[in-house]
Amino acid sequence: MNNYLAKSNPKETIQQHTDNLLKNYDVLLKLYPDIKVSWELLYLACLYHDLGKMNAKFQYKIENQTKVEDEIPHGILSLSFLNTENLKSKGYTMQDIQILANAIAYHHERDLDYSKYLLKEEVDKLKEEAKGFEYNKINCIKVEKLKKKYFRKNRIYEDDNEEKFYESIVLKGLLNRLDYAASGFIEVERKNDFLIKSLKSLMNEWKEKRPESKWNELQEYMINNSESNIITIAETGMGKTEAGLLWIGNNKGFFTLPLKTALNAMYQRISKGIIKSEIENRIGLLHSDTLSEYINRDDGENTLDEYYNKTKQLSLPLTICTLDQLFDFVFRYRGFESKLATLSYSKVVIDEVQMYSPDLISYLVVGLSYISKLGGKFAILTATLPPVVVDLLKQEGIEFIEPKTFTNNSRIRHSVNVIHKQLNSIEKILELYKDNKVLVICNTVKQAQKLYNELLNEKTIDNINLFHSSFIKKHRKKKEEQILEVGNRHSNIKGVWITTQVVEASLDIDFDILITELSDLNGLFQRFGRCYRGRELLVNDYNCYVFDGGEKECSGVGYVIDREIYNLSKKAMSDWNGPMKEIDKMNMVSKLYTKEKIKETDYYKMIKKNIDSVTSIIEFELSKNEAKKAFRKIESVTIIPEKIYNENKNYIENILVMLTEKQRSNLPDEERKKKLRQKIKARIKLMELTMSIPLYQYNMNKEHVLKNIEINKYTFIPVLSCYYTFETGIEYKGKKEKNIEDRFF
Repeated sequence: MNNYLAKSNPKETIQQHTDNLLKNYDVLLKLYPDIKVSWELLYLACLYHDLGKMNAKFQYKIENQTKVEDEIPHGILSLSFLNTENLKSKGYTMQDIQILANAIAYHHERDLDYSKYLLKEEVDKLKEEAKGFEYNKINCIKVEKLKKKYFRKNRIYEDDNEEKFYESIVLKGLLNRLDYAASGFIEVERKNDFLIKSLKSLMNEWKEKRPESKWNELQEYMINNSESNIITIAETGMGKTEAGLLWIGNNKGFFTLPLKTALNAMYQRISKGIIKSEIENRIGLLHSDTLSEYINRDDGENTLDEYYNKTKQLSLPLTICTLDQLFDFVFRYRGFESKLATLSYSKVVIDEVQMYSPDLISYLVVGLSYISKLGGKFAILTATLPPVVVDLLKQEGIEFIEPKTFTNNSRIRHSVNVIHKQLNSIEKILELYKDNKVLVICNTVKQAQKLYNELLNEKTIDNINLFHSSFIKKHRKKKEEQILEVGNRHSNIKGVWITTQVVEASLDIDFDILITELSDLNGLFQRFGRCYRGRELLVNDYNCYVFDGGEKECSGVGYVIDREIYNLSKKAMSDWNGPMKEIDKMNMVSKLYTKEKIKETDYYKMIKKNIDSVTSIIEFELSKNEAKKAFRKIESVTIIPEKIYNENKNYIENILVMLTEKQRSNLPDEERKKKLRQKIKARIKLMELTMSIPLYQYNMNKEHVLKNIEINKYTFIPVLSCYYTFETGIEYKGKKEKNIEDRFF
């Protein structure tokens, strides 16, 4: 009678699975005993959550791998094993039992409209099926009538009882974490006993080169305030990464950045330069292309599945991730509790907050509110800080130490010349080249392509390149490698790179001269960081040239750039000609992005609207996929340019054969994993030939779709007739609507 199955692949009994949960329970309790949860209730939830699987319909389904009609979710049937009278006699309150019942019933997100089922009949059958079942961790196994005063179909909502809601989040969330870990045969958490030691080793390495080395003022501040929510503003080159890690210390930590390229670089830097050993048990990388990055590692494939699983389950001590992978819980979708419960005992570093769009700012503010209420900590590290962000955090009642600024006032990196014209000719580029590394940043792809094509006709510059986001992934990666090679401060390669906003924060490059269109102050100062990134300007000359549009506007204003903020930025920069200290930049941002100045802008209105919108969503209304789509606001389509398809037609067809091959169910486990990895690699290779284009551009060019490549019955990739080269990227054939700017950058 003890051979009832909980899982079928590999086979595992209810008792074995529950024992695995309880092992992970012990791990979690030992590592994080201060989590705000009733450990006794969590233990009971682990113990009872799957007992309802003893019912005959579930056992038939799992043995035969088939659907069963009118099956009552096992979470509900598990409730009939709870001896509520016994729990009350032990001092558990009505609210305790309701929270426990809620966690067990909803530990799988299933439709629990059980009124259509013959619940009483199923419970009566379960009484017979459970006879003879013994488990040494439960004194008396008894099936009782489900008491609706302890469990109703309605979930526990915040508006009904806030305290009860937060308790239920942590209990159910941790039960989910333990269940997922046990099912994946991984540890729910790994101990962080290495980060402080690794950082000390890093300092010792620095001291070997420079004996006077020590943590700077910013880093010491982070160490001294590691138990508080803090906000720091620090210039580029002050060691914000090390500062964030010092603040996390030997705790569970998450480090967020806006862009995948920057994340990949940080993951490589921390894993290889700081942590160095046992990487797969210590640090994970989490974004939409994580699996691709892991496969491209040189560490072999033996532990790939387990490493990826541990990363997805948030089981590693340190995770480097994008905001959408972590903060989508703000939509409170069905199953969000596991993520928020994890963050309740974690420390979260938010890097480069000035790069976030209005919608992401709103999600960040709401998310930090929930994390703070549940006991988690956060640190915002940023080069510039819009004061409106601080105001929004305060409006949500979030407690933190007032922002502190760190800068090196003795060093000047930039001298700025504001030019009251549009950047629509190559005259200035030719004037400033003089065997320098020149970086030109435009607001739109269209403007960048125009300048590049004009510059190609000049014979005085040998190395001319164009980089924006409208390239296929394979070419974009190559372009990134090339610009990083030129932009390395130790490189002697000269030339001109014409780019868009893609270089603002994602690439660690250092050019001699910057020529840029004005966007907004935050974006502009990010662009300055690509010029003299780690150097002091020792000559009495300009190295940053800003074209503010003059009597007209720069490209992209009103589309990718908020018009009101652009005009405020234009006014703030209008009289600046000469050296600019880092504190000058910080002060300018502080003066511009106040609530009073920007409250009538679309930027601010969008933040407030999004906060109101996301907080008004009813809990458990959305699915996880719906929440992810809402968070990312995906308005793009993945396509393959016609030229790329024609050049790789046979290669693509071979990949499609592998992707559409049906997998035999009787394969040994290792063979099955091998086949799966091959399919994943094949899909990654196919996606390297694709690119994303704006939805509006796709709609205007639908008539130029030549065919659709079918990946499966849910996914296809259009082949688009367009102009495409490695040098310039995509150019469309469709007629463009009047006054529509190229919004894809």
